Amino acid sequence: MFTLRFDMRAPVSAAPRAELYAAAIEMCAWAETRGAIAAVLSEHHGTEDNHLPSPLVLATAIAARTEALRIMLAAVVLPFWDPVRLAEDMSVLDIISNGRVAYAFGLGHRAQEYEHFGIEIGTRGTLADEKLSLLLALLRGEPVRYEGRRIHVTPAGVTPGGPHIMIAGGSAAAAVRAARHGLGFLAQANPAGLKDFYESQCREHGHEPGPAQFPEPDAPTTVFVADDVDKAWGELGPYLLHDAVTAAGYRHGDESVASISRAASVTELREAPGPYRIFTIGEAVEQLRSGRSLPLLPLCGGLPPTLAWPYLEHAVAAVGRANSEGKA
Repeated sequence: MFTLRFDMRAPVSAAPRAELYAAAIEMCAWAETRGAIAAVLSEHHGTEDNHLPSPLVLATAIAARTEALRIMLAAVVLPFWDPVRLAEDMSVLDIISNGRVAYAFGLGHRAQEYEHFGIEIGTRGTLADEKLSLLLALLRGEPVRYEGRRIHVTPAGVTPGGPHIMIAGGSAAAAVRAARHGLGFLAQANPAGLKDFYESQCREHGHEPGPAQFPEPDAPTTVFVADDVDKAWGELGPYLLHDAVTAAGYRHGDESVASISRAASVTELREAPGPYRIFTIGEAVEQLRSGRSLPLLPLCGGLPPTLAWPYLEHAVAAVGRANSEGKA
């Protein structure tokens, strides 16, 4: 079992953007019959390395090429979206995917992106709450009266009540936002007491706790599988380092997010038991046999597809071996 995550970073040194997008779609189509359980897409805007700004568009392309693969958009930055248009796009994508697309909504954390959209970052919590309430009402498929106007999103999606939605974040405020609406919680950090707080807030607001995911200590979040780990670090290291340094640059002074590494060199990235790992096939099998999946980022840092495919094939080989040994 493995997941595929795509952020479509494409710095100047990376493969051409058209090749990366085509490869992401092809990898999803290839992997869904080989143990992939989900494709995860993220969102950022105005970045120097061309991070994916429109995850719903890429999700639509992936949904059209696949039949069973789940697709998760995490995190969609809710304050940047018009809730009426977003509800329409989500409903149409729900139809195209036959209900396979889920969402985790967050607030975002880059001041540059709020400037990009002309939104005051200090209003983000209030904006998110207002937009979330309207969005959830619209996704139910019934007409809504809002600020004196009638809004009716048609066609309704195929999922009763609308697509599956979670709230992403690592704070008590994010947990409360999820609990207030009876939504699941995708935690980016796992401070002491946050899980219990989320569950108590759900019950306080009249809901049973929804699905919740909290990061495991020292668990990898970006994995490659190789037959020669030393060679792999030589090939992949600069791309992984770009991803690590760029992601850390978005989180100045924030050490709470599990997927962030503060490594400043490929050597540091390799030696630290952090989020970036290159497993041998045997190590990948052990990861799978322990009940954990392989969180793959096949095109990390704009990795050229010709280099990326063999590592994806090694991961699939590990899945096959784990499955066969489990049946023995």
